[in-house]
Amino acid sequence: MAYYRKIGTVPPKRHTQHRRPDGGLYYEELMGEEGFSSDSSLLYHRNIPSAIVDSGSWEVPDIETEDNHPLKPRHLRLHNLFGEEWRDIDIVEGRRLVLANADIRISYAAAGKPSALYRNATGDECIYVEAGHGTLETIFGVLPVRQGDYVVIPEGTTHRWLVEGTQPLRVYCIEANSHIAPANRYLSRSGQMLESSPFCERDIHGPGAPLLDEGKSVEVLVKHRGGAGVLGTRFVYESHPFDVVGWDGCLYPYTFNIEDFEPITGRVHQPPPAHQVFEGAGFVICNFVPRKVDYHPLSIPVPYYHSNVDSDEVMFYCGGSYEARRGSGIGQGSVSLHPRGHVHGPQPGAYEGSIGVEFFDELAVMVDTFAPLKLGKGTKAIEDPAYLSSWSTPKSR
Repeated sequence: MAYYRKIGTVPPKRHTQHRRPDGGLYYEELMGEEGFSSDSSLLYHRNIPSAIVDSGSWEVPDIETEDNHPLKPRHLRLHNLFGEEWRDIDIVEGRRLVLANADIRISYAAAGKPSALYRNATGDECIYVEAGHGTLETIFGVLPVRQGDYVVIPEGTTHRWLVEGTQPLRVYCIEANSHIAPANRYLSRSGQMLESSPFCERDIHGPGAPLLDEGKSVEVLVKHRGGAGVLGTRFVYESHPFDVVGWDGCLYPYTFNIEDFEPITGRVHQPPPAHQVFEGAGFVICNFVPRKVDYHPLSIPVPYYHSNVDSDEVMFYCGGSYEARRGSGIGQGSVSLHPRGHVHGPQPGAYEGSIGVEFFDELAVMVDTFAPLKLGKGTKAIEDPAYLSSWSTPKSR
């Protein structure tokens, strides 16, 4: 995210002395991507940020998958993953894996308690807040989070989640094995968002004042890569990682609320790339928001039937009524998986029924992947078995 910010105190020249009031030095940390060749920030710590006193194994929960075989479209009801036990669940260790491949892991959590300090060292995370509100504390500072927020957390950012209020914080977690950024076609050669982009820098909200915490022998959970896939380690640090007095640069966590996405519409149906928000290696993230729809006199507003021959399509339905699948059983908290090899599209009757409609009141987050997705081990228990035949006429079901 090439958008410069400065928080707290930093020296006038990078890689030079930055001294405390007592004359001692702060410790500079460069946090950067792609081997010093891409976005970065400089953080100034009270204590040495690499001072580890112990490490041990952490068993990363719920990472097993199975093939989508025999191949079929699926409808998963994510709200059924959690009951009243949400009060004892946190977003880091309590998230349940839904779908995954070598590029991405999609999980879901309904949380009621604070998480441990956590760092993802496999890639960036993009967390969509379906409901509730809370706070993300990070080494860069504090981010308030609310319903509709995308929370983008760069790889290697130490953070923890706090839940506020009496209702669960429901989050849809997209973990990459790469970096996540706004769609490249929205950016100028120097990284500024273009006039044609459906959102801009004013819609991006970064951390506020530095977050300074005290503590000794502080434990941080780290998710990282290993020969067998994803591994976990518990680091114990000599001092609390939230000791940054200032930082500046273009790499930091931020929020972007889905309400600030300005939909792109046209005389005839617009393809999914018109709804794109972010992209990563091997996948894209789009969102479908309330909007006026096609205004050609002969238009058919719902999508045409289509085959994504190079991708699996995942839709998370998080508000309104998704017109194309009305009557299929899909509702708030549903996920549909339409894999490559399957022709999909609107529910029977929706194609003709959409003619003359001028507005769609729908909210959904879509992920398209360019490698086949596997199913999390727990998804079979929340699957709607009738979804396979939802396009068929009642007589043939």
